Amino acid sequence: MPLIYLVAGARPNFMKIAPIVRALQQQDALTFKIIHTGQHYDREMNDVFFEELGIPQPDIFMGAGGGSHAQQTAKIMVAFEELCQAERPAAVLVVGDVNSTLACSIAAKKLNIPVAHVEAGLRSGDMTMPEEINRLVTDSISDWFFVTEPSAVTHLQREGKPESAIHYVGHVMVDNVLFQADKLGTADTSAYETSAIKATRSANGARYGVVTLHRPSNVDDAAMMTTLAGALREIAQELPLIFPVHPRTRANLDSFGIDLGPNVTLVGPQAYMAFLNLWKDAAVVLTDSGGLQEETTALGVPCITIRENTERPVTVDEGSNVLVGTDPARIVAEARKVLRGEGKQGRRPHLWDGKAAERIVAVLTTELAKIQPTTKEAA
Repeated sequence: MPLIYLVAGARPNFMKIAPIVRALQQQDALTFKIIHTGQHYDREMNDVFFEELGIPQPDIFMGAGGGSHAQQTAKIMVAFEELCQAERPAAVLVVGDVNSTLACSIAAKKLNIPVAHVEAGLRSGDMTMPEEINRLVTDSISDWFFVTEPSAVTHLQREGKPESAIHYVGHVMVDNVLFQADKLGTADTSAYETSAIKATRSANGARYGVVTLHRPSNVDDAAMMTTLAGALREIAQELPLIFPVHPRTRANLDSFGIDLGPNVTLVGPQAYMAFLNLWKDAAVVLTDSGGLQEETTALGVPCITIRENTERPVTVDEGSNVLVGTDPARIVAEARKVLRGEGKQGRRPHLWDGKAAERIVAVLTTELAKIQPTTKEAA
């Protein structure tokens, strides 16, 4: 039975492979192992985390994280190459655009192991983003491209990828958020910190907004962070804001001496279900996250993206996302439109139906059946 390595390096990656794991568990043509590269250490990734995702703990933890981009990528490549040489999987599946995605794709391809890229073809056009480099290089050597939106198909076609290798399947992140939202509907949420915060901030039925900011271009520059803080303070005068703060963002707020005011509640990073419990009921989400643009679109929550570009344009073209850049006047104006009931409604894009992982597994089953004899001979 063909063995697939499912690669994840950080907490969001596990949310992307979780639906694929669940789909693989429902069939008997393929087997799999979950490989955690250790790119990021996250204390929240405990037994409960994997239980919430409905998947087992990783089969292998490589512990290859840390260091600069180059150091981290190199360490992951060395460790993953040794792993692939020892067991020789039939294919390697990578997700997203983190350093682990790039490193494991290169290591596998050098060993002539086919590579499947989930979320292939996304492009921001911003070459200063490390993620953009990872996307471009990974797609340049992948064998199968699993695509979330029309723009990604167009990018891959323009880059000369064969039509037969491009599979428009929908989005595993949407699979996951729908799965988790359904679980949340019957869960006891009283222990979540976010439940208490919601109760306080939305007293008497009042609304609240949610903020996440972590991109270096937004939070590592004192002038930019000060500008954005001013916009948040202004919005918070009309809508209380809850801000789960990334550690680097919190350190910068402190070092820059920025006070967000009494109407912005700062909390620590949240576990997935606790955070979903918070933002799914928000009047608006203000973010620079890529994944949150998609998840808010999936659940129809108004989203204001504080970036100059997005690699996920379908969330703007069809979904509930508005791209406003970093001009504080535009940020405030868009938030006020939402509060007046004039914000963008949007809809869930084509194939964002919770079944992307099933389509991915079906394609892999077919493709690996074609090449498996060759793979065995090569091994």
